[in-house]
Amino acid sequence: MVVAGEAFEDATFTDLPRYLRRGDVLVLNETRVIAARLFGRRIPSGGRVELLLLHPGDSKRYRGDALAWIALARPARRLRAGDRVGFGGDAEATIVHELDGGAREVAFDLRVPFETFLSRAGRLPLPPYIHNDSDDAQARYQTVFARVPGSVAAPTASLHFTPELLDRLAGSGVEIVRITLDVGLGTFRPIAADRIDDHVMHGEAYAISAEAAAAIERARAAGRRIVAAGTTVVRALEGNAAAHGRVVAEEGETDIFITPGFAFRVVDAMITNFHLPQSSLLVLVSAFAGRDQMLRAYAAAIERRYRFFSFGDAMLIVRPNAQT
Repeated sequence: MVVAGEAFEDATFTDLPRYLRRGDVLVLNETRVIAARLFGRRIPSGGRVELLLLHPGDSKRYRGDALAWIALARPARRLRAGDRVGFGGDAEATIVHELDGGAREVAFDLRVPFETFLSRAGRLPLPPYIHNDSDDAQARYQTVFARVPGSVAAPTASLHFTPELLDRLAGSGVEIVRITLDVGLGTFRPIAADRIDDHVMHGEAYAISAEAAAAIERARAAGRRIVAAGTTVVRALEGNAAAHGRVVAEEGETDIFITPGFAFRVVDAMITNFHLPQSSLLVLVSAFAGRDQMLRAYAAAIERRYRFFSFGDAMLIVRPNAQT
């Protein structure tokens, strides 16, 4: 679906080159989802344990040599400080600290390199509403340009891209720029607060290279459109610009919560999937396009039998002042 002004136009994702124009800058998030879902056994009882690795203990940024991690644990109430979990012959983990919300700080004792351990013991953490953990579903939950490991969830709007479509876009004069934002579970955490302003976002690590920042700022100076592939790109660019007044090269973190009334500095159009109710992502797109416009777009999508969520359909939203 293409949302521009008051109009909703049905289209397929392969039609995207029709709606982007020469000189547009398409910004992709080339983060790669890690096999962060681990299944082990308590030592010595043998009880089943699941850990979902979130980020290293001392940083939001992924490190392949990190041995201390923050993880969500199941069953959390039975995992106390000092408890140990075994993962076959490759690793053991010790619970170091109990944290809020079922989280634990864990320390790994490895017999193999960390990334080898993940490849053997881990699975990509598919969303809970996807009841299919087959190897095919695992492979599909990774963008074609995924390169930099660190996310525990995919930037799902970008799952629609193919190498052929990217070639067509580049051939039509669209400039393609790549950044990273490591998607954390906080992005998808439902809003439980009575007031939106009381919802707290978790920080996520991002990296914008000097080359990417320069390309985006050149386009902005020339009045060319910045098109974000996904809400993760919006958060990285707008969080960076909110901190610095413009897009600058940086490896940092953002906990920006974009709500209606937010003054967008960078992004003129965005590609996004259809999101869950009561999510910060739905609030973000409502801030971008307007709440009433999004209510109408979602109603039209339901009527036209669009597919929602991670493996569903997408929309291209063009802000009214960026259509010409």
